[in-house]
Amino acid sequence: MPFPKGDIRATRSDRTTSEAGTTISASRTRSTRGTRGTRRNAAVVTGAAALLTPLALLAAAAPAGAADGGVWDRIAQCESGGDWAVNTGNGYYGGLQFAASTWEAYGGTAYAATADQASREQQIAVATKVQAAQGWGAWPHCSVQAGASGGAPAVAQPEQQEQEQPAEQPRTEQRADRGEGQRQPVKRGDGNYTVKSGDTLSRIADAHGTPWREVYEANRDVIGADPDVILPGQRLHV
Repeated sequence: MPFPKGDIRATRSDRTTSEAGTTISASRTRSTRGTRGTRRNAAVVTGAAALLTPLALLAAAAPAGAADGGVWDRIAQCESGGDWAVNTGNGYYGGLQFAASTWEAYGGTAYAATADQASREQQIAVATKVQAAQGWGAWPHCSVQAGASGGAPAVAQPEQQEQEQPAEQPRTEQRADRGEGQRQPVKRGDGNYTVKSGDTLSRIADAHGTPWREVYEANRDVIGADPDVILPGQRLHV
């Protein structure tokens, strides 16, 4: 049976509405799926960022620009063949080839007179001061060959070496020993003053208000050639 025109329009409208509803529903389905995918991707990115953050913090905490601890051994290998006690007579000393003036200027003489007499640790301690003031250019060729860059690695302050000092002997006693070996027998003299242990010619002269040269000239035959040598028991004219 034929449908009225009005019914036909209504049917077409209903179809259009139905098709539109289906389209909207499909669009919503695709939109929902896309949103869920975006959320999953965002979660993955967020998780990756969370993993990277501790690594970034560790990198920031690490000391930047410092050379590694073996840099001095590599420079020494280049400069001196790694011989920390070398002294070839060319004016440069030790494993890092310090000039004597540089060694002294940066406190090296607190350890030893020249670098070759100091320990490896002491030489590195001085080299660290030189590097801080002059940079790696203080070793222009070998620092490049050793791959040195940035600051010098931190080092512990080494102990100073105790240098043995020769026992100091009184000058008068040394000369007295030499004088006794030279003059035998000892001339006693017949003067008015008898020399006592610990006396010196200048002390005797001062006590009597007389220049020591006059006392010496008056007693040269008793004292001998060295006015610093007088012996207990000698009698001097004062």
